[in-house]
Amino acid sequence: MLWPLACAASAQDLPGLGTHASRLEIDVDQPPWRIIGRVQTGVGERCTGFAVAPNVIETAGHCLWIARTGHFVPAWDVHALFGYRMGAFRIHARATQIVVASGYDPHREAATAWTDRALIVLDQPVVKAADLLPMVPARGGMAAMLGGYQQDRSEIAIGDARCRIVAIDRIGTHTMLRHDCAGTHGVSGAPLLVRDDGGHWGIAGVAVLAFAGAGGLAASLPH
Repeated sequence: MLWPLACAASAQDLPGLGTHASRLEIDVDQPPWRIIGRVQTGVGERCTGFAVAPNVIETAGHCLWIARTGHFVPAWDVHALFGYRMGAFRIHARATQIVVASGYDPHREAATAWTDRALIVLDQPVVKAADLLPMVPARGGMAAMLGGYQQDRSEIAIGDARCRIVAIDRIGTHTMLRHDCAGTHGVSGAPLLVRDDGGHWGIAGVAVLAFAGAGGLAASLPH
């Protein structure tokens, strides 16, 4: 379910939005958005994450990097809020372990973007197994959706439900998905959802980079 925003996106200087960005509030208590959560740290970083198991979420690796210290944030300082809206939430969990994807280098973010992923093990389940979505392969032209807790609307989850995969970039054994979905700072770590031939939604990748104009890149996930 999506609801109109009181104000249209007007921050055209933000990456990933372009001049005709159209985003609506998404219902994080209903599928397929129920797997979405807000990931935040004690140092104030906020991104989006999504459940890949009842007590495991995935996000972008750069969301957990602290540039001023040159280290990743410790697990005990990472929180996941599911069902978050305007300060209220369905469940709050804390990380017990963080596993950043091998090969990701925050000093070479663009050059290692295809591994810009991290798994976070939580101290309790945040979704039921029935809420989880499958990992599916993407192809050019597939209908897509991208939503999360974005910088300009950080207290609600918003998303673009009318976008597409525009290209598949292969770099050796790695794959990046180019999409035209509107999304800006804070949507990093969100799942790029795609609709299969049967009309079902699945996860094709994790949002990692936004373009200067509209759209961005997602790192593909194993399926």
